This record gives sequence, structure tokens and C-alpha cells, in this order.
Amino acid sequence: MAVNLRKGQKVDLTKGNPGLTKLMIGLGWDVNRYDGSEEFDLDASAFLLGANGRVTSDADFIFYGNQKHHSSCIESTGDNRSGAGDGDDEQLIVNLSLVPSNIEKIAFVVTIYDAETRRQNFGMVNNAYIRVLDQNSNQEIVRFDLGEDFSIETALVLGELYRHNGEWKFNAVGSGFQGGLEALCTNFGVNV
Repeated sequence: MAVNLRKGQKVDLTKGNPGLTKLMIGLGWDVNRYDGSEEFDLDASAFLLGANGRVTSDADFIFYGNQKHHSSCIESTGDNRSGAGDGDDEQLIVNLSLVPSNIEKIAFVVTIYDAETRRQNFGMVNNAYIRVLDQNSNQEIVRFDLGEDFSIETALVLGELYRHNGEWKFNAVGSGFQGGLEALCTNFGVNV
């Protein structure tokens, strides 16, 4: 049975489940009705972070332009440009056993593509969530439904996997940023 988290809650993933190595991170959202003529294109990305909370190189940024980490520890399943339909809109596959030892945390984010030009923000999006599944059993382990209204933000950090005493945990972050993907890249040390 999945654990439903609130913002700021943390849960152990591997301590009680030592065989857990392959995860599927599902991210989903719905777009509210709005009067704009532009389509909404939300993108899920991941930042692999060292102990200082920053990427060790630009290759530690997984997004629609770099869908697989060189270590094969994380891979995007592709870019869904409409978000239409039920279920996950985008997914990332994580193999914890392949995460390089210098990576302490993996942050999972969603951004609105070209948000400023299209005059879009996360106040126009609802039902956003992140969930963690055991890829082998397809069982949902953790879910975080983002209930807040982000009326000016164009990028969200939904959650993060992190190492603690040799085990992997999940943190429900729910933090918004203005400035879209560029702001997140700057925050996490990616050259833009």
C-alpha cells in the first residue's frame, strides 16, 4: 500500500525493502481551462546532485534534450507534449544500484515549456503529483499530491530521492520557482 505524503514529509524506501533498486518515478498533472491559445507543454526533468546540492557536470541534468544519464542510473521515457489523458504524463526510470557514489540526491522537477512567452504558470495547472513505484512489481510505494496553488511559478521541485546512512529515502518537496527551467538550472549549477 502506498504512503501518501504531505509537503516536507520524508519516507524510507530501501531500509525496509533491501531488494528495491529499480524505481519508476511518475509525474502527472491536468491543465485548467484557460483563455490562451497556446498549448501547455509541461516537462519532467531530474538533477543528479552531489553533497553540495549541485550537479557535478551538465551531464547530471536529465531532460528532453538529454534523456539518459551516462551511468544508466536514470532515463526519461520521453516528452509528452500535451499531458492529455489519465495517469502519468511523464516518467523517469531510476536504477538505484547504478547511481554513482558521488551523487547524494536526485531532484525531480516539472517546468512549463516557454511559459513566459505563452503567459502560463502553475496556477493554470491542477492535480499535479509525483509517485514512486517499484518497477519490478509495478506497486506504488509513495505518492505526493501537490495541493498548493502556484499562481506565478513556472517551475516546481516536486520531490527528491536522497541517500541517508547508506539507504535511499524520498522527500516530498513541493517548492515553486519563477523563471522556468533556466532558474532551476542556475539553482542546481547547470550552465545555461
